[in-house]
Amino acid sequence: MENSSNEKILSFEDLECWKSCNEVKMFVAEIIKKLPNEEKYDLIDNLKRASRSVTRNIAEGYGRFHYRENIQFCRTSRGSLYEILDDLITCEFERYISEDELKTARIKINKALSLLNGYINYLNRKLNAKTKNLIDD
Repeated sequence: MENSSNEKILSFEDLECWKSCNEVKMFVAEIIKKLPNEEKYDLIDNLKRASRSVTRNIAEGYGRFHYRENIQFCRTSRGSLYEILDDLITCEFERYISEDELKTARIKINKALSLLNGYINYLNRKLNAKTKNLIDD
């Protein structure tokens, strides 16, 4: 497998979708520092868990070596990205973050979603080709 710059993928860390999701995770980590202590057990905890879940699930799926399992873990990551966006919308509503910070978050999340969807599509094509080959044999 190769990434967009035609380099061999040797680890989940080489995946463009993982790199983009890691950027979201780092952005969220900075946002969390701005949130009030009263949100420690709600927004802070959930944003921390969801943002870490995004990259963890990509890594775990990559390590499964089965297309169906990898796809399912990537779908879980995709759900976590939407969960992060929802929490950040709440943060903006509560005036914990600015409109510009939410706009930046949307851009980062949308890029991550696009790359993750591309990877899921790639895995689906590989799965379908493998399934077709098994049927043709």
